[in-house]
Amino acid sequence: MECQLSEMSRGPNALSGIPTFDSFDEHRKHICLHMAAVFRNWARMGFTEGISGHISVRDPEHEDCIWMNPIGKHFGLLNAGDMLCIQISSGRIVGGNKTRPYNLPGFYIHSEIHKARPDVHSICHAHTIAGRAWCAFGRPLDMIQQDICDLYGVLAVDAEYAGIVTAEQEGQQIARALGPKSKAALLINHGLITVGSTVDEASFLLGLLDRSCEIQLKVEAACAGNPELKKSIIPHELAMNNFKMAGEKHWLYEEAQPDIEYEIEMAGDKIRTGIEDVKVDRL
Repeated sequence: MECQLSEMSRGPNALSGIPTFDSFDEHRKHICLHMAAVFRNWARMGFTEGISGHISVRDPEHEDCIWMNPIGKHFGLLNAGDMLCIQISSGRIVGGNKTRPYNLPGFYIHSEIHKARPDVHSICHAHTIAGRAWCAFGRPLDMIQQDICDLYGVLAVDAEYAGIVTAEQEGQQIARALGPKSKAALLINHGLITVGSTVDEASFLLGLLDRSCEIQLKVEAACAGNPELKKSIIPHELAMNNFKMAGEKHWLYEEAQPDIEYEIEMAGDKIRTGIEDVKVDRL
């Protein structure tokens, strides 16, 4: 899909989309810093539920390795140096923070999706309140507002609940629900999951999906028992045009930057703690 930044950004220092890096080391630092900022934003948005919720990003140099957050540290306290690198094929910690464990059910989910989808570089999963509420129905979202069209045609539903993920099979089930092209899924009785080319894209889509679940819940409540209220569904052609304009990876990267930059600014130097240790062992 052709980048739409030139159509939606004009003037000095126009938006440029996903950055490039001079080295793998610089790219890793960028990934882990932005992961930490996303988690801090999740804490601000109330996406915390005990020790549930996780993000993975494929290492830019080693395709069999992903960066994930440690389990049990509050999202609002995570820094770049807290992230750890896990080898997908073995589950071994092969870089980054080696002082804390990782979320094994989360690894089962993320590793199976990364195996099934080489195009996916980042995965976000959280147990949000609105997301879990709408996921109780096992139904897709309607195209009732412009923003949800960012996921038009690429939003899946996993309507089979299998309990807490304890093995690779459950991760494979979620990967099958996503299929070869979906960028998000509503997991019945569970929560939300999104994927993207960057952690920025995947995280923005997760927030968008959660807000869209909240909007749908409010619309359904307003319509209940009131026959005079009818939902207006955006027709296919308009929804597809919206998706082509605003569902593109460079645009979605830029959509995430205001919140990410805010969290980095608010955290100050603290969020960069340990960033020089963001390295992968010799494999």
